[in-house]
Amino acid sequence: MAKPKFIFVTGGVVSSLGKGIATSSIATLLESRGLKVSIQKMDPYINVDPGTMSPFQHGEVYVTKDGAETDLDLGHYERYTNAEITKSSNFTTGQIYDSVITKERRGDYLGATVQVIPHITDEIKEHIHNNLRGADVALIEVGGTAGDIESLPFLEAIRQFRSQYGRENTLYIHLTLVPYLKAAGEVKTKPTQHSVKTLQSIGIQPDILLCRTDRLLDAKIKEKIGLFCNVASDCVITAKDVETTYEIPIVFQKEGLDQKIVDLLNMWTRQSDVSQWEDIVDRYKNPKQKTKIAVVGKYVNLMDSYKSLHAALVHGGLANYAKVEIEYVDSEEIEKNGIGNQFENVDAILVPGGFGHRGVEGKIKTIRYARENNIPFFGICLGMQCAVIEYARSMAHLSDANSLEFDESTKNPIISIMEEQKTVTQKGASMRLGSYTCVLASGTKTQKIYNRTEISERHRHRFEVNNAYIKQLEDAGLTISGKEPKNNLVEMVEIADHPWFIGVQFHPEFQSKPSKAHPLFTDFIKAALAYRAAKAVN
Repeated sequence: MAKPKFIFVTGGVVSSLGKGIATSSIATLLESRGLKVSIQKMDPYINVDPGTMSPFQHGEVYVTKDGAETDLDLGHYERYTNAEITKSSNFTTGQIYDSVITKERRGDYLGATVQVIPHITDEIKEHIHNNLRGADVALIEVGGTAGDIESLPFLEAIRQFRSQYGRENTLYIHLTLVPYLKAAGEVKTKPTQHSVKTLQSIGIQPDILLCRTDRLLDAKIKEKIGLFCNVASDCVITAKDVETTYEIPIVFQKEGLDQKIVDLLNMWTRQSDVSQWEDIVDRYKNPKQKTKIAVVGKYVNLMDSYKSLHAALVHGGLANYAKVEIEYVDSEEIEKNGIGNQFENVDAILVPGGFGHRGVEGKIKTIRYARENNIPFFGICLGMQCAVIEYARSMAHLSDANSLEFDESTKNPIISIMEEQKTVTQKGASMRLGSYTCVLASGTKTQKIYNRTEISERHRHRFEVNNAYIKQLEDAGLTISGKEPKNNLVEMVEIADHPWFIGVQFHPEFQSKPSKAHPLFTDFIKAALAYRAAKAVN
C-alpha cells in the first residue's frame, strides 16, 4: 500500500491571512485532478473546543454532521471540497493535553516521565493519522502564526513527518505577507524572510511560499524571495487579493500551484479543472439583479460571527444570478430605539441564532414588523424561537409568552428546555448538536422548497418549542411544518398567508455550497427579489 501524502500549511507575519481558504483552495484543485483529500485544522488554544468561546473572540462556531463544535475554517473546507469533515477534522492543544493526561493517569506510559517530546508530539501525530480515511493527500492546517509559543508542539510534530515519510510524501506550504509600502513605492520581502527564518530555526524548510499581496509579484521579486528563503523561485506563488475568495482556486491554478504540488509529491494526475469556479465567479461579478437583506443580530460588529450565514446568503444569490447586499443591524439598538425607518430599503429580514437574553426583544420587534408588513422573513435557531414567541404574544393572546432562557419565571414558557438538559452543569458540548432527521408536513411551503418529505440538518441549541403550546399556536394560524420524529420536537414553522415567513430550529447555512446553494436560502433570496420587484412596480 502506498504511503499517504501530507501537505502542511503554516502561516507567518500576521494572523488572518487566509490559511483556511488557501488550504481549501488547494484541496479543491487536487480534487479536480481526481485525488481524494482529507483536511484537518490544528488549533493551538487550550480550550477543548470553541463551543464555550465568545463569537467576538473566536468568530462562528462551526458544527459538523457528527456534532462537533469546531473552528470556522472547517466551514471553508466543506464549502470548497467534497472531503468528509467530522470531529476528527479539528483538534486543539486542550484536546491533546487532555488525552495525554488521561493516558498518564491510566498508567499507559508505564511510569515514564511525560514530556512534550515525545508524548505530546506523538499524540498530535496520532490525531493526524486518525483523520486520513484512505485519502490520497492529507492537508493539515496549523493554526496561529509562526513564532507563537502555543504552536511550537504542533510545528515540532509536523517537522517529524519528513523523517518518517520522506521528502516525496511530505510538503510544507507557508502562507506569508508581502506588503506594498506606498511611501517607498515597492513591495517589501523582509517580513517573509523573517517568517521563513523562524520556521527554519525549528527545522522546517518551506517547499512552497504563498505570498499574500495586493498585486502580482514579478519574476525579480520571486527570485529575491526564493534566494533569501532557500525556496525555488517557481515555488514562490502570488496569493493576490481578489474580489471574492471563490477566485482563489483560479488564481492558484494560473500560478501553477497545483502542478508544482503534484510534481514535488511525485504524483501522476489529470489536469485540474476550474470551470466550476469560473462559473461561480462569473455569476458573482455579473449579476442580473440585486437585493438587500437585513441580518438582525447582536454580533454584527464582527462578520466572522456569521461566516457561514453570510456565505449561504451569497450562495442563494448565485443560484438566482443576483447580487446580495447584506446589512447587519444591531438588535440591541432596535430594542432601545425602536424600528424607525431601519428596514425601508431592505427586501427581506433574517434573524440568526445566538445565546442569552441580550438584544432578544429587539429581534422580536423586528419579527413582528416583518410579519405585519409582509416582508420576507427567515428565522434560524434562536431566530425561529423568537418568531414563535412573537406569534404567541401577538396572535395567540399570550402576552407574557417567553423562553425559559430569558425569563425563568414566565407563566407561559413557549420555549422550554429539554428534560435531559435540566441536569446539565457543564456548558461544553452539552447541547443538541449535529445532524438530526426532520419530517416535513405535506403541502407546506418548506416541503415544496425541499421537494421531499424527510431531511437531515445540523443543530446547535439547548432550548426547544414547548409542545404543550402547539395546539394554541396552530389554532392561532401558525403552521408547524417540520418535526424531529424521535422526540416529536418542532423543527420548522411557517405562516401560510404570508409571502415568505419561515423559521427553522437548525442551521441550514452549514450545508450550503457556492456550487449548490441550500434550497431554503435559494428560495429566500427568490422571495426577496420578488418583494423588491413588487416595490418597484408600486
